[in-house]
Amino acid sequence: MSRRKAAEQVGVHERTAKDWDYGVRRTKNTRTYPDGRHVDYNTGVTTLVEPQCPQVAAARLDQQMHPRFLTLAEREKIADLRREGAGFRAIGRALGRPASTVKREVDARSGNGVYRAHAAHRAWTASRPRPKTSKLSQAGPLREFVTDGLRRRWSPEQICHALAKEHPDDRSMRVSTETIYQALYVQARGGLKREVAAALRTGRARRRPRRHPDHRTARFVDDMVMISERPAEVEDRAVPGHWEGDLIVGTRSESAIVTLVERSTRYVMLGHLPGGHTAEEVRDVLVGLVETLPAHLRGSLTWDQGCEMAGHKQFSVATGVPVYFCDPHSPWQRGSNENTNGLLRQYFPKGTDLRVHGREDLEHVAQEINGRPRKTLDWDTPAERLRDLLTAT
Repeated sequence: MSRRKAAEQVGVHERTAKDWDYGVRRTKNTRTYPDGRHVDYNTGVTTLVEPQCPQVAAARLDQQMHPRFLTLAEREKIADLRREGAGFRAIGRALGRPASTVKREVDARSGNGVYRAHAAHRAWTASRPRPKTSKLSQAGPLREFVTDGLRRRWSPEQICHALAKEHPDDRSMRVSTETIYQALYVQARGGLKREVAAALRTGRARRRPRRHPDHRTARFVDDMVMISERPAEVEDRAVPGHWEGDLIVGTRSESAIVTLVERSTRYVMLGHLPGGHTAEEVRDVLVGLVETLPAHLRGSLTWDQGCEMAGHKQFSVATGVPVYFCDPHSPWQRGSNENTNGLLRQYFPKGTDLRVHGREDLEHVAQEINGRPRKTLDWDTPAERLRDLLTAT
């Protein structure tokens, strides 16, 4: 089973289960790794101590590895078949592995001409961690080149490629991007001083922790209702009154326009935001737009997870319209609104100041868009479809 499912059954956090898998020992806010690294998560400092003599923990002997590695059971089978006098090809057929794999294993792990399964497995497990001295921990032309590049505010990736370009035939003048980052972030292992780290564009001397999407902090104070919980009638556009919304933002994000599109008729409504687009300003404009609609056209609103919708709960209380949020990086879940925003860019090009457009301008643009025949509406206009809905009730 997956690690997450196993952790749930045992009753521990998934990170704790991962630590167990990799032999990481945890004491308060410090983790000690098998290769000798000590990471203090309060200060962000990583130090390296001399690894202890290879004493293999029982958990590591039984650790599930990639299928390409021989398991303890396979090593026991090799030892049994060797005692029976079987050849390498016969053993390989029995294990489903190449004979060369069996030969290399026996040649490398035999003692006094005898292959012992458990001794071989312990030796292989102890040999897996191979801590090496960092290339940048020792003074020399390579470290001088990297240090000089950082002081010139080059990124580690730029330094890596510059080395290959300036020293094409010198293989000793090679270092990967990750090695440079390790030299900056890992104290007593990397070899580059902390003051050099200030030359990085980010200015950080420690890694930024990444979180699994399921463990991230909630986007808003009020819980979001995701699009997966939206009623099916909204998806098939059979029932009118369900809207998609977004912002068109002007130059330097100083102005914006609220765009609302009704899913079944493609009818467009525009809201004026000349002074900014804070959560309170967007909420007030949305409330004003929705209150102009009859009750049977106030079904729902679908929005992305932009910070301008932090007041979604207050909007729902004021209008009675529930708000559903799209998944991250999924603009197709608001396809009608995305398409309409593209049409609106004819009137409001990107990089322009939207403050120059008043309410009358927005009303004029909305009337033009709603008066266009649409192929998806069998060449009816959104205004005609909305008129039919209003007259029918």
